[in-house]
Amino acid sequence: MINRGDGVGLARELVRLDSRNPSLVVDGPGEQAVARRLADVLGEWGLDVTLREAAPGRPNVIARLPGRGKAGRSLLFNGHIDVVGVEGMIHPPFEAFEEGGRIYGRGACDMKGGVAAMCAAAAQLRGVLKGELIVTAVVDEEWRSLGTSALIDDGVRADAAIVTEPTRLAIMPAHRGFVWIEVIVHGKAAHGSRYDIGVDAIRHAGLLLAELDRVDEEELPRRTHPLLGRPSLHAAFIEGGIGLSTYPDRCTVRVERRIVPGESSSEVRQEIERACDRVNAARPSFRAEVEVLFSQPPSDVPPDAPLVRALSDILSERGMSPAVAGMSAWTDAALLNAAGIPAICFGPGDMGLAHAAEEYIEVEEIERATDVLAAFARSWCN
Repeated sequence: MINRGDGVGLARELVRLDSRNPSLVVDGPGEQAVARRLADVLGEWGLDVTLREAAPGRPNVIARLPGRGKAGRSLLFNGHIDVVGVEGMIHPPFEAFEEGGRIYGRGACDMKGGVAAMCAAAAQLRGVLKGELIVTAVVDEEWRSLGTSALIDDGVRADAAIVTEPTRLAIMPAHRGFVWIEVIVHGKAAHGSRYDIGVDAIRHAGLLLAELDRVDEEELPRRTHPLLGRPSLHAAFIEGGIGLSTYPDRCTVRVERRIVPGESSSEVRQEIERACDRVNAARPSFRAEVEVLFSQPPSDVPPDAPLVRALSDILSERGMSPAVAGMSAWTDAALLNAAGIPAICFGPGDMGLAHAAEEYIEVEEIERATDVLAAFARSWCN
């Protein structure tokens, strides 16, 4: 048994359970063990809990504290329970050992500490809220966000949401989106001695990369967001070649473009196509195809929105500086915002430790986050 509302104890329990995302890790067991244990704990703590599969064997946890009347507003707490791989870690990934006021383990920071805090906060509020509090622990955020997408498709809605990603207890109402682009550059295979007929797809890809470098250095800095700064672009993969004595007939380049609010995947595709057109104008033998592989939108809630102001007030009441900043990573908050649920990020832990060789979370931050989240839900829902 974990004592009702014990966020630190719950964090230890969750970190000990391996929930590596099977879409990222070949032998990843998925989130089922964590989901079932979390559902048991939340049920013991007095919440109404259901498990609903977002994919076969990968259930979301949906827990509710019904409101006592119609006057209150509803609130959603959201966090993911999948984790990335453990290669290269310098400490045991799933022992959840504690040292120096820190819990160490894969997922401790990203983001089982935040999940534990939001669940513990909810457990403290049974029977005291006018509006409904919904707590969702979802699968697959580290890959394609099947979990939160399924919640939205199932009709889960609220007047506001807090995603308890690691923010060091800062309020983060905005983050960038991303677009994954694949460019296939075509050449013409020929013997290495036949420069007269061969077309080198890899060298042509290099010309495109040089043009994309210019775009990143000169064009993208002109577009800025007050909390997020500029968008960015990087080449993630390049593949091509047949043999040392053969002109390569094909080279594949995959690019990630981080987008700020106001940009879209279709605009990014056009941006890459224009870069290809400029290379072709200088080198008529250049030929390429551009395809969007996957994209996720940015997230943007105004810093003066009611949700941000209300959480700032709670922090101030507790003597904590209500810092408002932009989030570096992508989160499910973007999907909630796109579904009409104003969503911000606030939670314990440092995003700089996510996916790292050493991952830990400060015990004190879990406790403070639990207190703030409980106070905020009490204020918002009443």
